[in-house]
Amino acid sequence: MLKALLALAACVTLVWMLNTKHGDLPPFGKLLSPYRGFWQNGERPGDFPDRQTLALPGLRQPVTVRYDDHRVPHVFAQNDADLYFAQGYLTARDRLWQMEFQTHVAAGRLSEIVGPARLETDRFFRRMGLPFGAANSLKVMMADPATRTVLESYSAGVNAYINQLTPATLPFEYKLLDYRPEPWLPLKCALLLKYMAWDLSGRTDDLRMSNIMRQYGPAVVKDLFPDYPTREDPIVPVGTPLDFKPLTAPAMPKSFEAAYATQQLRTEPDADLGSNNFAVSGLKSASGYPLLANDPHLQLNLPSIWYQIQLSAPGLNVYGVTIPGAPAVIIGFNENVAWGVTNVAADVLDFYQLKFRDSAKREYWHDGHWKPVRRVVERIRVRGQPDRLDTVLYTHHGPVVYDKDEKPFLPQTPIGHAMRWTAHDGANEVGTFVRLNHARTYADYTAALATYGSPAQNFIFADNEKDIAIWPNGRFPLKWRDQGKFILDGTDPAYDWQGWIPQAQNPHVKNPARGFVSSANQFSAGPDYPYYLNWNYASYERGHRINQRLAAMTRVTPDSLRRLQNDVLDLNAQLMLPRMLALVSDPALGATPPAATSPEGSVLAELRRWPYQYTADAMGPTIFNLWYANLVTRLWDDDFPLVPNGPALRYPSRDRTNTLILNEPSSPWIDDRRTPAHETLSELARQSLRFATDSLTRKFGPLSSKWRWAAQKSTDVLHLLQLPGFGEMDLDCGGGSAIVNATTERNGPSWRMVVALGPRVRAYGVYPGGQSGNPGSPFYNNLVETWRVGQLDELVFLRSANEANPRVSASWTLRAQ
Repeated sequence: MLKALLALAACVTLVWMLNTKHGDLPPFGKLLSPYRGFWQNGERPGDFPDRQTLALPGLRQPVTVRYDDHRVPHVFAQNDADLYFAQGYLTARDRLWQMEFQTHVAAGRLSEIVGPARLETDRFFRRMGLPFGAANSLKVMMADPATRTVLESYSAGVNAYINQLTPATLPFEYKLLDYRPEPWLPLKCALLLKYMAWDLSGRTDDLRMSNIMRQYGPAVVKDLFPDYPTREDPIVPVGTPLDFKPLTAPAMPKSFEAAYATQQLRTEPDADLGSNNFAVSGLKSASGYPLLANDPHLQLNLPSIWYQIQLSAPGLNVYGVTIPGAPAVIIGFNENVAWGVTNVAADVLDFYQLKFRDSAKREYWHDGHWKPVRRVVERIRVRGQPDRLDTVLYTHHGPVVYDKDEKPFLPQTPIGHAMRWTAHDGANEVGTFVRLNHARTYADYTAALATYGSPAQNFIFADNEKDIAIWPNGRFPLKWRDQGKFILDGTDPAYDWQGWIPQAQNPHVKNPARGFVSSANQFSAGPDYPYYLNWNYASYERGHRINQRLAAMTRVTPDSLRRLQNDVLDLNAQLMLPRMLALVSDPALGATPPAATSPEGSVLAELRRWPYQYTADAMGPTIFNLWYANLVTRLWDDDFPLVPNGPALRYPSRDRTNTLILNEPSSPWIDDRRTPAHETLSELARQSLRFATDSLTRKFGPLSSKWRWAAQKSTDVLHLLQLPGFGEMDLDCGGGSAIVNATTERNGPSWRMVVALGPRVRAYGVYPGGQSGNPGSPFYNNLVETWRVGQLDELVFLRSANEANPRVSASWTLRAQ
């Protein structure tokens, strides 16, 4: 009897252990079950029928969905509510886990899924106010009847799919992490947009620049961190006439010196990460109609960041990509217009140094009196542990991201400072995209932009009336010059944001004489623009190279723009390599040339043959990238050290660094103050060349084809959870940061699109992944190879639900239950 009881207890314990998640280990019993485990997620040929009818609660009228050979749904509905219901349902079928997981990140709710390992991540996103901003935007969007219909219908469609799920049909990642999806609410759509706002505008150098100002003073800041670079090619060309009378900017208050601050450094996004868009007028095109291209550069992940879809209803027929979880089309085209976006990089996030009344921090000093601090208690559910309570302080500026002395999640987040950020303000971004989807003319486009808030985007446009235009657009605070370049005084109302630049006065240009418009995250406008937007943008190389190519083009075709998207000429190398070669080879500059047969001599010979192209097989990019980066470090690390537990600092920009290397050989910044010797520029260049040569030799052996750029760069497209075996590793492709084809180790063109307008619009596009979020589907990563080699697929754009097309075979009907 005892043995039987012990055996039963052991069996029960084993069953419990196999069906329960333990730490990071999945419940292997459930996961491996042949009836409900991950085996059920493998897609079989019959799992996607060519014909089927689905009865769904909530639909009003039948909806036709046709699928093309890339499994892109082409949705034909008889009213808007059914259209967005179908979009929500179909997107969830393909990407439910991805869309819900990302909203859990934005809401600060990862600990509910994975346990205490993500507690600090959750605290950070809540303290940054992403849920706060999402709630504010949701109020604005739901007050608009049209947007309310979109959000509620989309949510109902997502929930229609969620309600169909069984333990066997749950997406793989739910089984791995052992949780279930929850009902989708319109708030989740708003959270997703705020997550994008954080990704694109949620960082600032206020802390670092304040530390530099305190350490070196205004003269050094003006010299090494100027408000406008030496080399620039702004989005709105210098000299573009203003079509408005500017407002008077607020007066600059007395100077304010922020407290010195020390933070722990962490890895941050590549400073040269960005996006491209460009449009050419009919005067430059082969067809006589405009062409438009867009390739937003983001972190490369699987499932893919974007989801392709065509949406058609009375008065609407649009194709493009959307972020799973966001309704409508974000980048795309219809029969009359095309549009795209890149990040503006305006300074829309500022930190304010506070003066609290006492250690209780229940009041802060502002405008001559003590004001109450609003205290918000965040309840964070932690899987397997009791809930954690975290109190966040709010002032009229915004949240105090960290009010206690602790290591921040991101290094540039100062302690005890309040944050003012446009993403906290309500705006109707969904309304903007819905109106762009319906646009027919330039007037429709500008009207759509009026409701857009954050993250600020360079909205490029072209239409069949042969207009082209670009607007760096969003809500921009009306600032005095350099307001927000440094930490601001939170006690003085003169430092508060004083209002907004009218949207109609945001930088813009329509039908410029040069015949094209473009953006690559560079300065929105030149020094002749009357308002201050920021002092620090992406370096000029990508934007200038695009403009070089576009200016020289005639009889432009879609393939012309595809080839431009794949351009890998590095203007930085073209500018700097001749000078660097001279610094280590020219005796007149104090150099002692290395022997031709030495490793360094062989490296220099390879560089002299290199035409500055970052192709996959070239060895020049491997050498130059490492040599240049180490030279920059040797120049600045003694003066602006990026060390743990030191003051948070930053290096001067690439433009200012290059000016020093090219033109200032006697600059006192060249000497390494940490050594007794007095270093020259030639010595630093030789030291960094030796470092690059030795490092690459240790990694790859003597100079050979093993030094090829693709091997050094090693582009990876990882699963969102970075699950081994579920990504695409070591893609053999060229490109690099600050290059038009900005493909780096983990970032790159997340969607390439070219649209040729005309009587019958044609478009081409690809992203590095596939339509399905299911790793067991052949449509999970089927487009990666096309993307890798720089090709585009023609996009299937149907004019009606019954239009014949050889690439369209499946046809489904969605009807009311």
